[in-house]
Amino acid sequence: MTPHRPLVLASASPARLALLRGAGIEPTVRVSGVDEPAIEAALAAEGRSSPADVCEALAIAKGKAVLADVRAELPAAVLVACDSVLDLDGVALGKPADAAEAAARWRAMRGRTGVLRTGHYVVRLDRLGERPATGPVATSHVVSTTVRFADLDDATIEAYVGTGEPLRVAGAFTIDGIGGPFVEELEGDHTNVVGLSLPFVRSAVESLDIRWTDLWNRT
Repeated sequence: MTPHRPLVLASASPARLALLRGAGIEPTVRVSGVDEPAIEAALAAEGRSSPADVCEALAIAKGKAVLADVRAELPAAVLVACDSVLDLDGVALGKPADAAEAAARWRAMRGRTGVLRTGHYVVRLDRLGERPATGPVATSHVVSTTVRFADLDDATIEAYVGTGEPLRVAGAFTIDGIGGPFVEELEGDHTNVVGLSLPFVRSAVESLDIRWTDLWNRT
């Protein structure tokens, strides 16, 4: 029988954790605490400020920030790091700074479409440091899902912002929470909108020569 292989999630997101649990995986959570504004400023200085650039760079930074500690603790683990942004008119929108920004964001989004982009970084830790490596070690990719928002009136926007939910999530909306009724249509992977594309992570894990079912540890 193939032994269970642990998965480490480099994210504090309850939604990402719930997705993995629902897919049969109880991950170990390790939060990076990277300086996201500093990384975004460095990207802008290099002319790499597109939403896809931002979310992929942040996912890689989050993974690399915890990689050494995770490898020491769980050397056979798969490490998964993610970062999500809403691409609206080519601008990367993360979590709003405050309620006023969240309300303004929704007034700009209502009745329109945006693209939720999630950067993923997946690493097979037991191949790190091999000389030469016996197979692929890591992969990164941005998964994109088009989102059409309802044309909300101002009172509904204020009520939604008042719940506090939009301040906690990239793009100021959820599909798996209070904001779900305000998302009218998706084109692409819906789990990506939650914050982690389960189909991509499965394919990434398999590209690193690990069976997805070897990560299952929940009944």
